[in-house]
Amino acid sequence: MSATNTYEGFTAEERAAMKDHARELKTSARRSPADKAAQAEQDVLAKIAEMNDADRVLAERVHAVVLAGAPSLAPKLWYGMPAYALDGKLVCHFQPAAKFKTRYATLGFSDPAKLDDGAMWAVAFALTEITEEVEERIGALVKQAVS
Repeated sequence: MSATNTYEGFTAEERAAMKDHARELKTSARRSPADKAAQAEQDVLAKIAEMNDADRVLAERVHAVVLAGAPSLAPKLWYGMPAYALDGKLVCHFQPAAKFKTRYATLGFSDPAKLDDGAMWAVAFALTEITEEVEERIGALVKQAVS
């Protein structure tokens, strides 16, 4: 490879996310099936509490809106981010802006989310603030995702 095309490897943030995920898998494997769900939500709430003010405000509202809109979703950590799964399959997640040093947080949906709309549809949404309109849109997206 030339000097302009050298592979730099993973960023420090990407390596940290992979370590978070490995830790989450180990922690989950040690828990009894009865404790997994309750502990997973506590893990999500603890991770949200660690966030900087701007990300925390967004994450708290997203968490509340997701669970209100789709109570069948189970909170869990996914690469150190709050995520929500249905029958063990990740449906959506909240990526704080600070996680990868981006200018906005993101609400992302995985392929099990039923957001299909023709030949192309959005699966990630930038979040800069939570308004009543944004809460309604998140609620509608989450309901559609699990429908």
